[in-house]
Amino acid sequence: MSLLERLERNEVSAGTHVTSIHSKAALKKKIHQAVIEEIGKNGYADRGEGDLAEKIREIARKVLAEEGSLSRTAQEQLIQEIVNDSVGYGPIEQLLNDPEVTEIMVNGPNQVFIERNGRLELTPIKFDSDEQLLNLIERIVAPIGRRIDESMPMVDARLKDGSRVNAIIPPVSLIGPVLTIRKFSKEPFQAKDLIELGTMSEEMCQFLEACVKARLNIVVSGGTGSGKTTTLNVLSSFIPANERIVTIEDAAELQLMQEHVVTLETRPPNIEGKGAITIRDLVRNALRMRPDRIVVGEVRSGEALDMLQAMNTGHDGSLTTGHANSPRDLLSRLETMVLMAGMDLPVRAIREQIASAIHLIIQQSRMSDGKRRITHITEVQGMEGDVIVLQDIFRYHDDGINKGFKATGIRPKFMDRLVNAGINLPPRIFLPGF
Repeated sequence: MSLLERLERNEVSAGTHVTSIHSKAALKKKIHQAVIEEIGKNGYADRGEGDLAEKIREIARKVLAEEGSLSRTAQEQLIQEIVNDSVGYGPIEQLLNDPEVTEIMVNGPNQVFIERNGRLELTPIKFDSDEQLLNLIERIVAPIGRRIDESMPMVDARLKDGSRVNAIIPPVSLIGPVLTIRKFSKEPFQAKDLIELGTMSEEMCQFLEACVKARLNIVVSGGTGSGKTTTLNVLSSFIPANERIVTIEDAAELQLMQEHVVTLETRPPNIEGKGAITIRDLVRNALRMRPDRIVVGEVRSGEALDMLQAMNTGHDGSLTTGHANSPRDLLSRLETMVLMAGMDLPVRAIREQIASAIHLIIQQSRMSDGKRRITHITEVQGMEGDVIVLQDIFRYHDDGINKGFKATGIRPKFMDRLVNAGINLPPRIFLPGF
């Protein structure tokens, strides 16, 4: 959507329910009209966002000076709203710029919640109308080739900074357009940040870094909002800089700092229902791209089979995430995902694939205090009969008296792989206790 189209749509929504020339809505409409005329006449639509914002402020100040009905503070607030509507993200621009806000949930035009420090808060922010909110959603999804309308009322997208976006509109949503934004920090989280936040201990971090460098296949498991993607991003930072990494996601949000990274993103079907590119398609294609590592944002369907086969055929060091409430639950979920690939495989054969492909499961949870913690680091040791054997290496322990991360005292079976990779962990890492 061009700037002029955006301004014209903002003008329509700003003019809703106007009863007086001195009302805020009427002033916004008048300013939008002046901006459209000036921008269209002098070709400012092709300027950068910074120049456009400054020009819009200049035009708005002229209009407001003629009106003279608002205080200086109210004028600046109105000008900022118009700039945000035109070249920013409307009423939620201030939330996107607040580093303490981690999630923004817009439930229709009259209700905006945020997550701050792991807890939900209702903000006083409101949109002028359904149309204003819908315009914002369309502006977010259009640049990355996504669309949202009555025939396709749900969409996953991302902002320029990689923040994850989900939107759903009527007729599926009964409360108006709903927008959810999972923010990512401008500076990607590093391992030391997760230690400081209490997500894991220094010993756990040292162990996980060794596992990534030794090319173990790792799955990060957890519920919605448990911090799986953040942990996956930190694990990816341990991959040596001289390796070729291919990342595969629904909406690209991983922030890898290595130089040799190929980022692939799925594509929804077009208006005729054709042309969709799935994660499974991208996993298959990635195998032909000479990857040293494959990082899949999340497995949730038949792509699990392709991922497991890749792990079993020389693509060691692969990383991914999955939705599950425990390491054992993740294995059950993986079995179900493999069956979704349409292959008529015996359950034992699937379990053998899983047991030979995955070395480590990292279970992450959001606790009652809002903090995200790694609750289990669990080794997949192989098969005994028809059962996959799991062994916890680290756990988060809380019995009401003592709480914290502790090693179980058991050294993983894959220690030889770490040694062969030239990594020698100090024995104290595996000592039980706090």
